[in-house]
Amino acid sequence: MSIKYIIVDDESIAHDIIKKYCGLLPNMQLMKDCYDAIEAIDFLSRNSVDLIFLDLNMPKLHGFEFIKTLSNQPEIIVTTAYKEHALEGYELNIVDYLLKPFSFERFLKAVNKAKIDRVNTVSSSQNEVVDTRQDRIFIRSTNKYIQVEVDDILFVEASGNYIKIVMKKEVITLRGSLSSISEHIPLDGLIQVHRSFLVAKKHIKSI
Repeated sequence: MSIKYIIVDDESIAHDIIKKYCGLLPNMQLMKDCYDAIEAIDFLSRNSVDLIFLDLNMPKLHGFEFIKTLSNQPEIIVTTAYKEHALEGYELNIVDYLLKPFSFERFLKAVNKAKIDRVNTVSSSQNEVVDTRQDRIFIRSTNKYIQVEVDDILFVEASGNYIKIVMKKEVITLRGSLSSISEHIPLDGLIQVHRSFLVAKKHIKSI
């Protein structure tokens, strides 16, 4: 399922960079280029999105003031050249705070932090069925990025200077140590059972 996003930034070059990075990832769907917060408010009054890439210093309305106008706040990644506003951003429950210029790797880390529920709801007068899709993340392996479903991870094994992420249908090998695994995958639901192994609790059948 697509991740619907908008860009709210008064600089066209910022739009180009974000769209270029999103173009490298599957399932990212641009809904609107907004060049000020008022334009974004108008669009969001008629449409819903999963993710907003938000600049702060814009004409008409500051980025944080824009956030305060949102009654149903989607995930927000701030993209700005000013580091001094980071604390205020996190108090407003933003996902991440990217300082311009940022690399694709740093951008990817921010997107992976966004906890976007991919939910399809089918309703009738008698019942309601909700289909919740599993969260997906991107993992860098050698010269490519692989999209995986977090729930498919069975266990993680440290082997020398490498980490093996073992899933239901494939194994991804990364350079690093077990202590650095949080940089690549979320640790929720994983428990350390040995100095070299992390195991997904939901996949344990017996002990």
